[in-house]
Amino acid sequence: MRRAWHHLPVNLATLLEDHPGDRTAIVAGGDRISYGRLRDEIDATRGVLAGLGLEPGDRVAILCGTNPRFVRAWFGVIGAGLVAVPLNPQAPAPEIERELAMSGVKAVIAGPAGVGAMSDLDRAAVPTLEHVFVPAGADLDQATDLDEAIEMSSGAPIVERDDDDVCALLFTSGTAGFPKAAMLTHGNLASCIRQVLARPGPVSRPDDVTACVVPMFHVLGLNSILNQTLWVGATIILIERFDPTSMVELIEDEKVTVLAGPPTMWAALTQVDGVTPAQFASLRIAVSGAAPIPDRVVHDARDRLGFRIHEGYGLTETSPSVTVASGDAPVGSIGRPIPGVEVRLVDDDGDDVYIGDAGEVLVRGPNVFVGYLDDPEATARILDADGWLHTGDMAVVDDDGYLFLVDRAKDLIIVSGFNVYPAEVERVLMTHPAVADAGVVGVPHPHSGEAVKAFVVAAPDRDVEEDELIEWCATELARYKCPTKVDVVDEIPRGMGGKTLRRELR
Repeated sequence: MRRAWHHLPVNLATLLEDHPGDRTAIVAGGDRISYGRLRDEIDATRGVLAGLGLEPGDRVAILCGTNPRFVRAWFGVIGAGLVAVPLNPQAPAPEIERELAMSGVKAVIAGPAGVGAMSDLDRAAVPTLEHVFVPAGADLDQATDLDEAIEMSSGAPIVERDDDDVCALLFTSGTAGFPKAAMLTHGNLASCIRQVLARPGPVSRPDDVTACVVPMFHVLGLNSILNQTLWVGATIILIERFDPTSMVELIEDEKVTVLAGPPTMWAALTQVDGVTPAQFASLRIAVSGAAPIPDRVVHDARDRLGFRIHEGYGLTETSPSVTVASGDAPVGSIGRPIPGVEVRLVDDDGDDVYIGDAGEVLVRGPNVFVGYLDDPEATARILDADGWLHTGDMAVVDDDGYLFLVDRAKDLIIVSGFNVYPAEVERVLMTHPAVADAGVVGVPHPHSGEAVKAFVVAAPDRDVEEDELIEWCATELARYKCPTKVDVVDEIPRGMGGKTLRRELR
């Protein structure tokens, strides 16, 4: 059964109000939290926030790990009509300080993982900050015990919000400079869930058990996993630290049916020794997102473990889903656009490209964000007057309408006037049995303008030969696309979502 959802303006926090109270909402460690208990705890959290005198639209930061504290804080904040600002509790204190100041937060809810960062915080650098909440037993000056406050709270009703009201500020990954705060509305986040649930193929159901290992300050964990799971009334298992062996055991023991995560998670799961298809028999939806997944990992999961990983594509700015592959979509495809989302591929002149030609991905739909906080110039660069989001990602489309990501436009390498997309070269390098990981960048060249340089991580107990890898690429790619230099490194630098940090490779 797909849950009906009225399209009247509504606070996103109401999404879990109608589910049976005795149904299990959250599993975290040995704790199993019913929908009834969760609603009571969120109600009490709303009551605490309502007593602070904050106005609807004021901002509250959440510094919690992937645990029930985050869930209570998230729904408590947005249910009180406030704007949630989820931040990485493991980030260095100067980064947290900068993001708190940029977003002008009035309050911070810190879990155990965030208390350390708050201890190092220069409060004077965040002049808007008035309230800090910490767990019981945390030693932090000028902070309030949230657990005690919740016990004493008499609750508060959910505050009505319009679809156009900002629900959350999510900081982008910052791979193209300093992070920016993307403003996502209640309508953006709700629309994205509706659109994903309306797509062809298997979607979330009330009887699902979803495992979440993705941080919930990341839009994939927040909206595609947490909000979507609770929207349909399913059960979510919250996992703070990913360990592939433990994850396989959990999938088998809890009969996990839905699992989404970055390619690094899937790669680790396919490399666990001694696993069998029977251990993954319950899994019916397996989705990779946040970064391109190597074809090899998809083939390993299908051939060795008996399930198909389907790739999705999205951005923080699209709440996040744009496309999701399903069914018999070709390996390597990110699928077709979800219902209600328009996608165009355009050339440098803004004209639609031909089938098979690479073009920049433009996206339009109700899930597209309203802009970056206090940065109209950056907003205007990415969001045009007609509502099209210019993603900076390059893709091609085949005759059947399946999209294939090529690369970031800004990462394009131009060799003697020819375009080379690093991801295409990386995909070929990753098919070599001696290569465990790869990253490609352009470097200056006196004759061709730029040349392709590769960095690779050797597979265990394998030697990497530079000339062999270059010739390997030449069997699949035009010569100008092949690396002229290959360096062996210990690791490829990646961001939180698994995207290659090419600026560090350069």
